[in-house]
Amino acid sequence: MICTNYSNGKRHDFRLFKESRIKIHESIKALTDNGYQGLQKIHNKTFMPKKKSKKRPLTQEERRQNRELSSQRVVNEHVIGKIKRFKIVTDRYRNRRKRFGLRFNLIVGVYNFEL
Repeated sequence: MICTNYSNGKRHDFRLFKESRIKIHESIKALTDNGYQGLQKIHNKTFMPKKKSKKRPLTQEERRQNRELSSQRVVNEHVIGKIKRFKIVTDRYRNRRKRFGLRFNLIVGVYNFEL
């Protein structure tokens, strides 16, 4: 995991991604959640789950694709859960704001070292 950008919880995921100006290589497959709607216009290999509406329920094929995508994304969610155990993300950060990025990167480095 690489820490690229961070913000308070009020900022939308896709807006934060755009402001970070990170470019995803064309060969990389991006598995995202619905917080990154609009990324498909920028990156062709972006996969996100389909949503049902009141007028159009999901077909069996779309449900199967959503299940397959979630089984691949669960690895990402487990990493996020392990980082949240350090309580820097889940609780209110009460130290100096400009050291938050450094501390978060150190936590991610500790996680990567464990792997």
